[in-house]
Amino acid sequence: MNYVAIDTSGKNLSLIAKNNGKIFTYYDETCGTKHSDKIMVELENLLNVANLTLKECDFIACTVGAGSFTGIRIGVATAKALCFANSLPCLSVTSFDTLSYNKQGGKVLAVIDASHNGFYVCGYNDFKVEIEPCYLMKDALKELAKEYQAVSLTDIEGVKTEKVSVLTGLINAVEKNQDKISVDLNSLTPLYVRKSQAEEGR
Repeated sequence: MNYVAIDTSGKNLSLIAKNNGKIFTYYDETCGTKHSDKIMVELENLLNVANLTLKECDFIACTVGAGSFTGIRIGVATAKALCFANSLPCLSVTSFDTLSYNKQGGKVLAVIDASHNGFYVCGYNDFKVEIEPCYLMKDALKELAKEYQAVSLTDIEGVKTEKVSVLTGLINAVEKNQDKISVDLNSLTPLYVRKSQAEEGR
């Protein structure tokens, strides 16, 4: 199936276009807060390289979080708009999926640094979620990491963690979850594990 996949949930910008079995990618590790400026420009460039149009896609996939509140909103809003404009179904994947699908299975703990010694965490056993997405401090994470293979995009001091690729994980997650493609665009709903700092400060 032909598709486009978008991930703006972290500091990186990850884009995938698949056309007739061949996968084309764009990855900017230091996109930071420039997702809204770069996403459409880089997506158009990638589609040109892939010789693919959105109308030729079978669906659009998007990472819905957890991660950057603003980044998640940008990615989800973009994916929904593209699906609506081109009458395409969608596929929702989580940031935890993009980490865990770097592994071949087993007990995997997907870990996202939420700063200030806090972490977003989701536990998998052969790709099935057995610890629902949650927010943990480092001491609790250390205990879980004794039972699971912890994977993350960054090194975590004091926690045995394997650094993995968000781009590779995104490709694998999309490829292996196409049975979850939906015509309901509301299935592209941001995954917020906890409230934003602004909301918590109210």
